[in-house]
Amino acid sequence: MASDLPRSNLSRGNAPPWLEIQFFPFFHMAKTKEQKQEIITKLEGAMKDATSTVFVHFNKVTVAEESAMRRDLRSEGVGYTVAKKTLIRRALNSLGFNADETVLDGEIAVAYGKSGDITTPARLMHDFGKKLTDRLTIVGGIFEGKLVGAQEMREIATIPPMQTLRAMFAQVINSPRQRFAVVLSKVAETK
Repeated sequence: MASDLPRSNLSRGNAPPWLEIQFFPFFHMAKTKEQKQEIITKLEGAMKDATSTVFVHFNKVTVAEESAMRRDLRSEGVGYTVAKKTLIRRALNSLGFNADETVLDGEIAVAYGKSGDITTPARLMHDFGKKLTDRLTIVGGIFEGKLVGAQEMREIATIPPMQTLRAMFAQVINSPRQRFAVVLSKVAETK
């Protein structure tokens, strides 16, 4: 008998516009299958095209801190997306990864770099993790086509940028020559 009666908009989960705007500005309905598929497709594309991807757990990060972080990431060519863990897992599974291997606890964001230094996303997220102690931590990622855990991703994050590595390499190569030149100049001074 009650099933014959028309249901109101509120019983279907739809709030009237005046209630949503005035009292609950953050009230949103659940995402439709199409919206979820769009997010999965976006994540798949980002992870597939990225040189490396980092999964980050965040907690109690303020809007101002996140805005500053996004701005810095964008300036380095790194994208940043927050998504539900189930959608991230679906994107990973569709790319051929076993999403069960990665521990995705809490609120998760994905940082991905499409060009430049392969370690940039991990290094930047590690640096932000130092600034936002216990509020932003690396929980895993994709590096060189493999799903890696939190510890490996943190080790990758400590690798210096490519320019620094090149400078270090050049110094190592030039070091014996410089020492040899110093020895020759000391020998020349004695004679």
